[in-house]
Amino acid sequence: MTRVVGQPSVGSLRDSPWNKAPILVFRNEVRTQLNCKAAIHNATQSGCTPTVCVAQDTCKGKPIEDPTLMKKLLELSDSKTERLPGLLPFVPGMPVILTQNIAIELSLINGINGIFRQLVYQPDSMSTDVLSQAFPNNTQYVHRPLYALIEIARSKIKCNLEEVQPKLVPIPLMEQTFRVDVTDILPKGKKSTSNGKAILSIKRRALPFVPAYCITTHKSQGQTLNKVVIDLKLLNETDDIVAVYVPLSRVKRLTDLIILRQFDYKVLVIKPSKSQIAEIERLDKLYLDTQTRFPDWFQ
Repeated sequence: MTRVVGQPSVGSLRDSPWNKAPILVFRNEVRTQLNCKAAIHNATQSGCTPTVCVAQDTCKGKPIEDPTLMKKLLELSDSKTERLPGLLPFVPGMPVILTQNIAIELSLINGINGIFRQLVYQPDSMSTDVLSQAFPNNTQYVHRPLYALIEIARSKIKCNLEEVQPKLVPIPLMEQTFRVDVTDILPKGKKSTSNGKAILSIKRRALPFVPAYCITTHKSQGQTLNKVVIDLKLLNETDDIVAVYVPLSRVKRLTDLIILRQFDYKVLVIKPSKSQIAEIERLDKLYLDTQTRFPDWFQ
């Protein structure tokens, strides 16, 4: 428990280097909430007005005008909207992560990290009409963005223009279609379909990235991080050893990891499921068979 935030050996998340470390959580909803709070905090700290980019949603080719439906769609987790966020807070210098494959050959792929630098949008596309209680009343909302400039260190884009930063990449809007159940917002007496649901097909145009102050454990798979803050307070129904192993194995040293809050020690002794044990045994057998067939490779 010595690595839990608040212990003398850890200190505060406000202190370096932990104030730059990503937080790993299990649920997309928690990730979204923490990212919003972090973006608002950093905007305030830097003296900027909180600014949010608004997705453009249509149904059967027509813009969404009903305020109740609009609110529902914009506040959906991007895990339910083909990874295009409805409300995207941003502040210069914000860490981001791409959520779509843009150009695989240039390493502009889903999951790659970058730094948000600038948003380019159409004139007169900004309003202060409150769209969500998750943001302060003075928040500015950009309704017609054109593209965002993201600094992506691992991109393979080559640029010889003197006035253009080599790794500064223009990220365009992307379009996806998703389905959503709107039964809960139907007026009384309005009938849904025979199965009790009212499903709408929504087409969304939005910027394909989200803040990366906080990321999900799933999204962190395969990454090696310099520093990380993890949350080991699992959902009640979670008993998967992978849920614990993945966040704990994102760093090379214990000193590069701290735990967000107190947790039940039992999560550290979760045993593999039967299917996981079967897979481990299968891989062990495959290894032995391969060693027998190709002994020269194992000398």
